[in-house]
Parts: sequence; structure tokens; C-alpha cells
Amino acid sequence: MIGRLIDGRYQVRSRIARGGMATVYLATDLRLERLVAVKIMHGHLADDSQFTARFIQEARSAARLAHPNVVNVFDQGQDADSAYLVMEYLPGITLRELLQEYGALTPQQTLDIVEALLSGLAAAHKAGIVHRDLKPENVLLADDGRIKIGDFGLARAASAATAAGAALLGTIAYLSPELVTRGVADTRSDIYAVGIMMFEMLTGEQPFKGEQPMQIAFQHANDSVPAPSSVNPSVPAELDELVLWATARVPEHRPADARALLEQVTEVARSLETSLSATGPQKTMVFTTPLVPPTQTAETQVIGGVAPPRAAPAAPLSATGELARGTAGRRRRGWIALALVLLLALLAGGAGWWFGAGPGAQVTITDVRGASPEAAEAALLDQGLTVAAERGEAYDLEVPAGSVLGTDPPAGETVPRDTEVTIVVSLGAEPTTVPAVAGLPEADARAALETAGFVVAEESIRQIDDGIAQGSAIAVVSVADDGAETALAEGADSFRGTPVTLIVSLGPLPNVVGVEPATASAAFEALGLTATVGGDSEFDNDIAAGLVLRAVAAEEGPIRPGDAFTLIVSRGPDLVDVPDVIGESIEAAIGLLEEAGFVPIVDTNVPEFFWGIATVQAVEPSQDGQAIRNSEITISAYFD
Repeated sequence: MIGRLIDGRYQVRSRIARGGMATVYLATDLRLERLVAVKIMHGHLADDSQFTARFIQEARSAARLAHPNVVNVFDQGQDADSAYLVMEYLPGITLRELLQEYGALTPQQTLDIVEALLSGLAAAHKAGIVHRDLKPENVLLADDGRIKIGDFGLARAASAATAAGAALLGTIAYLSPELVTRGVADTRSDIYAVGIMMFEMLTGEQPFKGEQPMQIAFQHANDSVPAPSSVNPSVPAELDELVLWATARVPEHRPADARALLEQVTEVARSLETSLSATGPQKTMVFTTPLVPPTQTAETQVIGGVAPPRAAPAAPLSATGELARGTAGRRRRGWIALALVLLLALLAGGAGWWFGAGPGAQVTITDVRGASPEAAEAALLDQGLTVAAERGEAYDLEVPAGSVLGTDPPAGETVPRDTEVTIVVSLGAEPTTVPAVAGLPEADARAALETAGFVVAEESIRQIDDGIAQGSAIAVVSVADDGAETALAEGADSFRGTPVTLIVSLGPLPNVVGVEPATASAAFEALGLTATVGGDSEFDNDIAAGLVLRAVAAEEGPIRPGDAFTLIVSRGPDLVDVPDVIGESIEAAIGLLEEAGFVPIVDTNVPEFFWGIATVQAVEPSQDGQAIRNSEITISAYFD
């Protein structure tokens, strides 16, 4: 499926998740140039008109809702034998993944999520839609903070009833008592699921547990959900009451719909902002609808609901008649209870067979990467899976051509027995060529490499370069695990999928000659470098004392952020005293000046033969002044 073009528009890029009815893929909408999530119904369900109708129903149900807390549906159609629908892509995690990572959430985090969840659900209820499969897996938490409800695969009109047993289509841990016992769902069934999720968020665990699904279903039908504080004592009383209200066994004792519960959740959230910070005891919330069903007598309690009160007899009954009626009533209730227990036992046994050895049995797909296609097929068949006749093909850098690259669904995923698995065979590494990127702006260089099939690291390497403008690419390298870099030359042969890293220019080093050391350090720090005054200061005839003479790198090689420099500071000109040579012979004056560190220049008309006796008459500069070491000193001597 990876790489397939659906309906000439949606290019499949990778698999996101797999469910009971369909697999969700990340794809590119080539027409609108955006990422979308494409949900494709499993091939083995395509011939089942009921599943196909339910799949299409999801698209229609979700498309009727335009709400920020509901996943948008963009398109629905049929490609070959596969029904699909196109939804907005939300990078992030599900509430299930959040709970698996963090366990119990804080009351404020729970209220934030529940408020968003109820807001979207209220829109669905207002439109006459019951979700019927609310669970943490269907609550999406986007990276940008948005919270949305997805997967309306079981949704239907709020007035519609379901056949007996259809309730098991939903996740058993979140099914309401009426769905378990009568297979009937309305808006209050969704409220029950929200209450179970609130319990799980506040405590880190579900209220009912069991080894078999029917054991959990039995508890939903017969037991009341405990207060979250019985598991987590830090849960405020207000949230206890919200959970107990939402999970009341009798539907009439729950909020009528998501809007009613949302209003109370909002009120509790405002209340907790004050009560959680107060030092006194928390106040007890009072709801307009009873949170706990009223006490019932044995005569009025019936399985599956509350019977209307019995009308008073017109005349007193005899003791014998009353006793007979009471005995008959108890006998009828006994038979009903026995029948219910037997039914649940049969369902539990059937579920055990279904999920243990029957069609509902689950297997975990074995890892066949690197094996031959024949060996991989044999291993998968041994697990009770079916293998698709057609094999997929894909290029891969690591697996040699002809060996198995993987499977779809992938190894490690738990799927029902008899699920069809496609073996994907490696075509080996796909060749490509390194494009010319030197001097291109970083974004253009990155696009050129990705077009050529390279996987470009998100973080580029920044480097000083005198010849490349800041923000433009210098080179492309392959970085080994030990950090060693190998340059990839323009036009060199390589393979698609090869990970590479861009080296991007920071521009030239700042020119700090002649500036204050603090200014020089700031200029280096702006590039991510460090520069501190150090080393021996040096005389310089052009740079004033205390100013930077030059910057010296601590190490040779490319200059990158984090590298250190030493600032050498000028001592200014090296001034020394000019010796007094007037009256000395020319030869003696030359010697004295050279010894003092000057370069003597002789201005005379005296032949050199007489320099030993001719005396110096003048010195420039003045013999009483100073001059820069190694500078020229002119001595003058003339015969009249």
C-alpha cells in the first residue's frame, strides 16, 4: 500500500494505525498539496455489505459535523475494491498513549480534556448522532494542543436502536449497561463512556477488570462504578460526583446529553480553581439531577431498569393470596436471574472460544525481515495468518534485493487470526546522484536533496565560511555514529534513502581588529562562538594599546558554534629612547643606534673612509626624544 496512488489523487506515504475495520495511512493530497489521513477498509471486509455500509456511515456522520473538537472528513470514495475516506491529519498522540505514558492525570488535566471532548460530543448529539464507540483510542491530542474526537465508525442516529449483541461492536470496557443487556444506545450511552474515561484519567486504571470480555460486561450490567477517590484519594469530591453522575447504571439518572454534562464540568472547573487553592474543606456540589438512583424495594426493582410503582389494590387481599402472589413474583424473578446468568455464561464461553481459538483469536505478526519470501510465507502461515498472493516491493538501503523487507501489517502488531498479510520484498538500494547545492539557500538545498531521495537531517551543521553567504549551503556530508563526517561531492553516486546532513554558512568571521575586547566578544557570541582575552599582548605601531590585535582559534579545522578563540590585545607602539650620538663619530653613532634597536640612515658628504673620525652633527628625530623600535633614525655629518 505504501507508495500507492489512490483514486489518482492521494499518494500513500506511511501507515499510521490499524483498527478492526480499516487501516489509516498518511498520504499527500496531490491536488491541494497537503497531508491527509486516509482510512482504507480492510480488503477481506469489502464483500460484506454491512461493514461497507458502516464504513460509509462514518464518513457521512462525521461530515455532518463542523466543530473544532471533531476530526474533519474531507472526502469518501471507492478505489478498486477498497472503500476509503479522507480525514484531516493531526500529528500527535491518542489519549490512550498519554495514559500509558503518564498513568493518572491531574484533576485540571482531566477537566481540560473532558471539556474539549464534551464540546465536540455536544455538537454530535445536537446533530442527532450518537458515537457509540467512545474510548481513549478515539480521542486525539494534536501536537499544537487541539483535542478532537475521531472514528465515527459505529455512529448512528440517536433515535435508532440496535440488534441484540450489536453492543459488543464497541470496546467492552466503555459500554453502558443498556448496551450490554439490551443492545440499545442513545446519547446517555456516550455519557457513560465519558464517565469511564474520566475515572481512568483520574486513577490510571479502568473501574472494571476481568480475564474475559464477558466478565467485564457482567460488571457493567450489575455493578456501580466506584468513586475515583477510592483508588486515588487525591481526587476532589466534585470530580467523584461528576463520575458517579455520568456512570449511573440507570440511563435516566445520567445527564441527558453531552451539553448537560459539559455545563456542569465547566462549573466544576471554575469551582476547583478556587477550592483547590483554599485551606478549608472543599464544598459539596449539588446537581439538579440526582447522581445516585433512589432506593428501590424488591417489588419495584427489575433487571435492566426501574419498574413503575405498583398501584394500590382496590380492596385488602387475603394473607394467603398475598403470600401466593409474593411467592410467584419471587419465583419469576428467580427464573429471570437464572436465565440472565446462563445467558452471560454462554456469552462468556462463546467469547472465550471466539477470542481463543475461533475467528476472533489474536496473533502477533512475527518478524520475517531478512528472510527469503518462501521462508517468510511459511512462518506466517504457521501463525494462522493468510498471505496475499501479490507481494509488495520497495527499495531499502539495508536489506539486500530479493530478501523480505517487512510485512503489511508490520511485525509486532496483534491482529485477528486469518488476517491477510502482504509480504514486502526488497529491491535493494535505489540509486541516485548528489545534486549541486553549494551556494543555494538552505531551504532550496534541502528541497534539492529531498527530491533526489536523500533523508536530510532536521538540524543542519552551522559553519563559518568567508566565501559563502550566511544561510546558504556549503556542502553535504554523511555523519557516522561516531560523529565522523564524509563529504558527498556534487554528482557523486549514492542511494535514495541515504541520511545526509547539510553544512550551512554562518558567514565570515567578524573583523575585530582595532575594536574593544568586549565588542569583539559580543560579535563572536552572536555566531555561537566564544572569544576571551588571553595570551601575551603585543606591540603594534598601528593599533592603540588595549584594542584587539587579532583573534586566534583554539583548534585548527572548520569553525563551528561552540569553538573558542583567544583575543590578542595590542600594547600600542614600542617606543624607545633615541641615544645621544651628536659628537660621536659616524661609525660609533651607527653602532649605538643599532644597539638601541633602530635602523641608522647616514646623511653625509664625508667619504666612508673618514667615518671613523667624522663626527655626527644632527639626529632626526631629536636626540632627546623617543622613536618606535626598528624605525629609521637619520644622522647627519658634513665637511664644510
